[in-house]
Amino acid sequence: MRALAPDEVAQAFHAACLAELSALKPGNVHVFAAGHGMETAQFEAAAKAAAPALAAPGPVGRRVRAAVEASLAVAGCNTNLGIVLLCAPLAVAAEGGGPLEARLAQVLEGLNISDAEEAFRAIAAASPGGLGASAEADVRAPASVTLREAMALAADRDAIARQYVTGYADIFALGVPALAGGPLERRRIEDADLAFLATLPDSHIARKFGPGQAEAVRLEAVALRTRLEGLPPSERHAALLAFDASLKARGLNPGTSADLTVASIFAALIEERAAPITVG
Repeated sequence: MRALAPDEVAQAFHAACLAELSALKPGNVHVFAAGHGMETAQFEAAAKAAAPALAAPGPVGRRVRAAVEASLAVAGCNTNLGIVLLCAPLAVAAEGGGPLEARLAQVLEGLNISDAEEAFRAIAAASPGGLGASAEADVRAPASVTLREAMALAADRDAIARQYVTGYADIFALGVPALAGGPLERRRIEDADLAFLATLPDSHIARKFGPGQAEAVRLEAVALRTRLEGLPPSERHAALLAFDASLKARGLNPGTSADLTVASIFAALIEERAAPITVG
């Protein structure tokens, strides 16, 4: 697969963010309903601001910090920290050429302490809900381990951190396959989000409300997926919207599932745009 130019990476990232907002992802902000004190306009502005920073040539950590700072400046709150943490390594991998998963593995293996320092500053600035402290790798203290090593310390409790350790195994096993087989339409994006929500207890919910609540929401998502099978589009939409309203009424935001969905879309778009160009 061919290497992508920075402008192509920026376009793919921006498109992935907007595509995710177009789908009805229960409990998250989307074009059908706001939520948790945030509107789609904030996410749209953050995506536009982050795209060039994420695609600017440089190491992963620098891209993370620049993209988060650009997003905070226009959105006024944390809208895309998880998205940026997941998409920065993919962006670097896309610019290297070759099979995406293999190139990504090389990028993750090459992360260093400088990447951790830059990412820690971004995480502290964004101040995500439920952020705690770790004696081994406190984001408010100078980094003493590489970014991948820091992620490994949180991998058992955070799905975003786990991707850094597993080579994005969940994204390539759950998200990308759900998007395959046709145009990047809203239903496929909703299926990708539900694949994460019904398989992985959402890390954002777990940080704020505990693992028991995250597991309860996962089981609700499993039941919803079963109920959606065979429903006509209007009834499917109504069922998703009802679950969306229920989660928001309880203050439950499965933000990690949404972040993983954006990264899956980004990966799928990279692979599509990096396909060899043939002259027929």
